[in-house]
Amino acid sequence: METRLKNYLETWVPRIDEEMYRFLPKDKDPVDFLYTPMRDYPQRGGKRFRSALVLLGIEAFDGDPNVGLRTAAAFELFQSFALVHDDIEDASLMRRGKPCLHLIHGIPLSINVGDALYSKVFEILHANRDILGETTTLDLLQEMIEGAQITFEGQAYDIGWIEAEVIPDVNDFVDMLRRKTGWYSGRGPCTMGAIIAGADDDMKRAIGDFGEAIAVAFQIRDDLLNIVVEDTDATLAPTTTSGGYGKERGGDIAEGKRTLMVIDLLNHCKPEENQKVREILDRDRDATSEEEIEWVIDLMGKYGAIEKAQQACQTRAESAEARLAQLPPSESREVLREMCSFLVERVF
Repeated sequence: METRLKNYLETWVPRIDEEMYRFLPKDKDPVDFLYTPMRDYPQRGGKRFRSALVLLGIEAFDGDPNVGLRTAAAFELFQSFALVHDDIEDASLMRRGKPCLHLIHGIPLSINVGDALYSKVFEILHANRDILGETTTLDLLQEMIEGAQITFEGQAYDIGWIEAEVIPDVNDFVDMLRRKTGWYSGRGPCTMGAIIAGADDDMKRAIGDFGEAIAVAFQIRDDLLNIVVEDTDATLAPTTTSGGYGKERGGDIAEGKRTLMVIDLLNHCKPEENQKVREILDRDRDATSEEEIEWVIDLMGKYGAIEKAQQACQTRAESAEARLAQLPPSESREVLREMCSFLVERVF
C-alpha cells in the first residue's frame, strides 16, 4: 500500500471506529440477541475506505475532517447493514473469513440486526446537528435517503435477474452496479464530504463522479476476486491495510449472480456450453457442485471473459483517476489517487 494512503488510514480509521462504536451499546439489553450481533461485522475488519472517502472529500475542499467523523461512521454502519441483508438474500456462506451472520444467529434475528444497523445510520447523521448545524445535517440526511433508495433499486435488479432467470446486457449490468454499489461505496461518501466542506455544486458533482467510477471498478474487481482467489486465500479476512478477500471461491456462480464475466461468457461460448452454464446459474446453490463451479471458471478463462473483466476494471480505474484532475491540487487528492490504485489497479 502506498505511503500516503497507509498513513492516512492508520491515523483516521481508529477515530472513525471509536465514533462508530459509541453508537453501538455493549451492555444494553437485549445484548445477546441484538447489540452484540450488531458489532459482529464491523469487528471483522475491512478497509474502511468508504468512511475514509468522507474525510478525504472534506479535506479536498479545505474542510476540517474532524467534523466528519460521525458521517464517516454512518457509512460503515450502512455497509454492515447492507452486508447482513445481502448475505441473507444471496444465501452466502462466508463474510470476511467467517460464517455469515445468518448462519450463526439464524435468518430472523439477523434480519432484525440489519434493520437496527440501518436505523443507527440515521441516528448518527441526526447527531450531527450540534457539530454541523441544522441545514448541513438535513442536507446529509437527504443525500442518505436518496442514496439508500438508489442502492435498493440496484439490489432489486441484482436479485430480480436471478429470480426471473434473466441475463442482462452489459449496459444494464453496469447501470445496476452504479445503483447497487456506486452510490454507497463511492459517490455518496465523496458527495457528503463535499457537502460538509461547503463545496459548490460543480465540485460536489466532480468528486461524486470520481467516487462512483472507483466504486464500480472496485465491484468488478470484487467479482473477479470471487473466481480467481484460491481456496487458501478465501479465509483471509481483510484488514484496514490488507487485501484479503474473505469469501468462498466461486460463490457468485453458485448464487447465480450475473457478473461481467458471466455475461461475456454467455455471449461467446458454444450453444451447448451456454445452456449448461445457464442451468448451473439458475439452480439452487446447494445443488451446484464444486466441479461445476470450476468448469464455469475454466470456461471463463478459455473465452477470455476474465481478461476482459480485468481490462474493464483497469479502464474504469483510469477514468476515476482522470476525474481527480477536476479537483484542486491538495494532499488529499493524492491520497485519493493512491486509493484508486490500491483498490482497483492492483487487482492481481
